[in-house]
Amino acid sequence: MTHPKHSDVPSKTPIFSRFSRYLTDFKLAFFVAILGMVGYSLLDVYILQQLQPIVDESLGKGDYAYLRLAAYFVVPVFILRGLFNFMGTYTVSWIGNHVVMRMRQELFNRYIHLPVSFHDQNSTGQLISKVIYDTEQVASASSRALIILVREGALVIGLLVAMFMASWQLSLIFVLIGPVVAVIVSVVSKRFRSVSQRIQEAMGSLTSSVEQVLKGHKVVLMFGGQKLEGEAFHIRNNDNRQQNMKLVVARILSVSSIQIIASVALAVVLYIASFPDWVDSLTPGVFVSVVVFMTMLLKPLKQLTTVNSEFQKGMAACVSIFEVLDEQIEQDKGQQVLSDVKGKIEFKQVTFSYPSKAEPALIDLSFSVAPGQTLALVGRSGSGKSTISSLLTRFYNNQQGSILLDDVLLQDIPLTELRKQFALVSQHVVLFNDTIANNIAYGSAHKVSKEQILQAAKTAHVLEFLEQLPDGLDTVVGENGFMLSGGQRQRLAIARALLLDAPILILDEATSALDTESERLIQDALDTLQQNRTSIVVAHRLSTIENADQILVIDNGQILEQGDHHTLLEKGGAYAQLHNLQFGEE
Repeated sequence: MTHPKHSDVPSKTPIFSRFSRYLTDFKLAFFVAILGMVGYSLLDVYILQQLQPIVDESLGKGDYAYLRLAAYFVVPVFILRGLFNFMGTYTVSWIGNHVVMRMRQELFNRYIHLPVSFHDQNSTGQLISKVIYDTEQVASASSRALIILVREGALVIGLLVAMFMASWQLSLIFVLIGPVVAVIVSVVSKRFRSVSQRIQEAMGSLTSSVEQVLKGHKVVLMFGGQKLEGEAFHIRNNDNRQQNMKLVVARILSVSSIQIIASVALAVVLYIASFPDWVDSLTPGVFVSVVVFMTMLLKPLKQLTTVNSEFQKGMAACVSIFEVLDEQIEQDKGQQVLSDVKGKIEFKQVTFSYPSKAEPALIDLSFSVAPGQTLALVGRSGSGKSTISSLLTRFYNNQQGSILLDDVLLQDIPLTELRKQFALVSQHVVLFNDTIANNIAYGSAHKVSKEQILQAAKTAHVLEFLEQLPDGLDTVVGENGFMLSGGQRQRLAIARALLLDAPILILDEATSALDTESERLIQDALDTLQQNRTSIVVAHRLSTIENADQILVIDNGQILEQGDHHTLLEKGGAYAQLHNLQFGEE
């Protein structure tokens, strides 16, 4: 089954038209749903139509045979009505849940394919809110709203037709209010959508607040930020309440206005009926039927006005969702597949600026690393060291110059193929709420055996603490590995990198936040990991890079000094100053 690629749909496409493309695979289900809902409403109209013969024939003329006949049909008719109701309600809900599932899947797939710059500029809480809250609003638009729209719409049409069949003179007055109702619905629809968009923004802000506080719970406790965070959340929470109340007010006013207009029409009908000569063939049964029809019209009119708010909320949610689906995924035009990568890296006059910053992070940077060599990057924070590794893995693309791997431009290599050549161990280890074994094996292109996982764990000194855990490799580490210490998480990251067996290794301050014992174990594991690989090491601790083949001292995106450890010390420049600050004058 093929689905439309919504990222290719121009954003100017009308929202409902674009939303309706999600429904094209459910034509048969829609036919069944509409059959059920229309059948349900027409049976209600049919039941009400029997009031006239009951009043005129049975009660008026004393012909009770019709009443007895009606008694035989009441239960079968209501059983049929229940079946129609099930057909309509279940099928539309089934369609709605499928649409929401597809939207959520598309959003999730879009999130994991969007560039890093998108995630840098959007809060995680708001992105989660789109998947959870906004799609629920779409569910209301595609299920509950559709049920009421079709079922109550069919009931209104059926009641109007039945009214005209009973007495066109009395019914004509009700038709005159149609344009007034249409104007009210049109005005209120715009209000519903604008308020709904503000509600979604408020919900995104709420989700961000909760996520931020839960992630930084220890910081909040440590610095006594409970009151500050509570007050900030109250402001956002109250804003969300106010927006919801605006929606409630708009809904109440629109419903009340339409019901008042309908009641005026009913009053006019009652007044006209008080002059029997004005209306042809006005019998008690006709009068009772028309009044009941008009009274019954008030409920579906109210429902149709109320459902408009649900529908507009759904359309506003679609706008929010389509904004993300219209975002461009990572540009990947590479077609050159690499084989037997040696690990030669070359930067040629590379200049790069982050999207949100005016000042460039790297300026006219040039260097090369031979296969199997270790390149160390040192310098103060913000100098551009980590930016180099981000460009190598193409989390960002350089604006000027060229970056080559084994003499091939990075842009010419498919992204998945390129990133398979790198193993990353950083200061901030990301672990999933899964077992230790699955976290170590994460990302391995081929299926790995338990023995291979154990070997990687042994080399990375994971076995030292693994024996203390209740389930060994099957121990679930919790969200982002909260059950483990910093050093233990770092060793898992090294085991993961060992199992990947990539030709190039990136170590981004991998030992900067560890105690001496953990650093010794991890440095030993890193030494093993670096063997026969090209290594890019971003380091603050100069003791970890003394054996590097080449050291670059980076400052403000430019190379200040370049050479090995002894050469740079003898030069007595910036590297020597950094070394003296850490180890003191000899």
